[in-house]
Amino acid sequence: MSIQKSEVLYTAVATAENGRDGRVSTDDGRLDVVVNPPKEMGGNGAGTNPEQLFAAGYSACFQGALGVVARNEKADISGSTVTAHVGIGKNDDGFGIHVEITATIPNVDRATAEDLIEKAHQVCPYSKATRGNITVNLAVA
Repeated sequence: MSIQKSEVLYTAVATAENGRDGRVSTDDGRLDVVVNPPKEMGGNGAGTNPEQLFAAGYSACFQGALGVVARNEKADISGSTVTAHVGIGKNDDGFGIHVEITATIPNVDRATAEDLIEKAHQVCPYSKATRGNITVNLAVA
């Protein structure tokens, strides 16, 4: 479910120049990076790429959602990490992405960790935004 413009608490603003082979920067100057296609896609791989940026954002957002769920469940997730693997490849419509989220949660048993990441996947804004559009697989390390 989307939110109404009047309910927006923060808006990030980023501008790309020259698409996948150029530069991306935010209006506040905190992010200013060269982007290049990875070598696997015929680029020089010298800069970052949209998939890395998406993986960084998704993993941070998912970790935050995991924290919300853990507080509600009274679970100790201290020392936990979330890693997002974002793949890009050809599909019937041209290109598509695939995501694998892997969580390491050292202070809970495997069943609890699996339950926590499933619940985090339901509340994470990135998961909500991608639900039904891309494949997202969840795993506990």
